[in-house]
Amino acid sequence: MVPEFWHQRWAENRIGFHLDDVNSYLKKHWQALAPKRDERVFVPLSGKSLDLVWLAQKHNEVAGVELSEIAVRAFFAEQLYTPTVYTQPSGHEVYEFDEITLYCGDYFTLNAQPFSLVYDRAALIAMPPEMRKAYVEKLRSMLLPGARIMLVTLDYPQHEGSGPPFAVPESEVRELFAGMEITCLERNEEDAKQPRNMKYSHFAEEVWLIKNPE
Repeated sequence: MVPEFWHQRWAENRIGFHLDDVNSYLKKHWQALAPKRDERVFVPLSGKSLDLVWLAQKHNEVAGVELSEIAVRAFFAEQLYTPTVYTQPSGHEVYEFDEITLYCGDYFTLNAQPFSLVYDRAALIAMPPEMRKAYVEKLRSMLLPGARIMLVTLDYPQHEGSGPPFAVPESEVRELFAGMEITCLERNEEDAKQPRNMKYSHFAEEVWLIKNPE
């Protein structure tokens, strides 16, 4: 998976992964993280998600990182926000408006202060298998002691389809986040009844709560 893939998806508006509303799992399970208003929230591969707005209503600082400038600019334009923009030494363009900061650039070279809370709905499942270990290692490097992650994954037979989004089974979640406390908050198999998913012999969405050691 190369950056050009995602740049092309956004340029062609092929963004089926974007939701036109706040994610239902976020609203249902965020409180399971025992979040506090002054804890900084990180949303990797944030796109132009409305989840950022929802989180900013509950937290003083919400930061996302997104490769596509199209996505970042669209987020602020669609919310009618006028951000302050500057460039980091790392090369990331930083867009700031009130509680929300978006870093435009490569996730893997992001330089940001550590976070207490992470919301990952579409980042890990966007990574092919060979990139997931590096993704999680980078994420761990940005966590404060005691940080909590809300992670949404998909479980389906990968050989029956192609990604992204990719399947990340429970065994891989537990391997990637070894040494952390891992709890499954929900396994939802209702989406298996959707026409787009009926091609799979099984299909489920899973929601995880992952805690960094103190």
